[in-house]
Amino acid sequence: MLKVANSVISASRITGVLPVVNGGTGVTTSTGTGNTVLSASPTLSGDVTLSTGNLIPSTAAKGINFTANTPVAGMSSQLLNWYEEGTWTPDKPIDLTVVGAFTSSGRYTRVGRLVTVDASLSGATSIACTAGTIICSNLPFAVNSVTNGVGSSSKGVGAGGTVLALGGVGSTIVYTSTTYVASAAAILFTVTYSV
Repeated sequence: MLKVANSVISASRITGVLPVVNGGTGVTTSTGTGNTVLSASPTLSGDVTLSTGNLIPSTAAKGINFTANTPVAGMSSQLLNWYEEGTWTPDKPIDLTVVGAFTSSGRYTRVGRLVTVDASLSGATSIACTAGTIICSNLPFAVNSVTNGVGSSSKGVGAGGTVLALGGVGSTIVYTSTTYVASAAAILFTVTYSV
């Protein structure tokens, strides 16, 4: 028997497991220690719940395969093989006018090929830029799509928004389509793009 969370899966419902050795019961290692070990590709029927721990692929580009779903025409992959979140530091481009010390911070989340970044750009006294200029560079992942990413920005907390575009395949820069005059100390933005 294989115990998963608070339920027990019958060995008859598991295929492709290592054999029981050293007189043990259930699925054990060859050392007889009683550790639960499955083969490289077991088949389980029914739901599986982990009571503790994580599922950790040991090989890059492996993940959850959704090939049991019927895809639409043009499907190129049904494998979810990347999740990551963290922080990044937006660089200050020459297009920003900053009075006082420049500071920046950002967070990102990547799910598969889709990345969403949030950032704050600040000047100790003020920060400004004109429409159609670069407001930051150094995105955590380079753009890998001919379609630019889109998002919104605001000057200061809660101000109006605009659309931001990224600079094409291989780019790590963000442009603004709005002019920000030097009346606030921060520009905040969010952008979602493909990698």
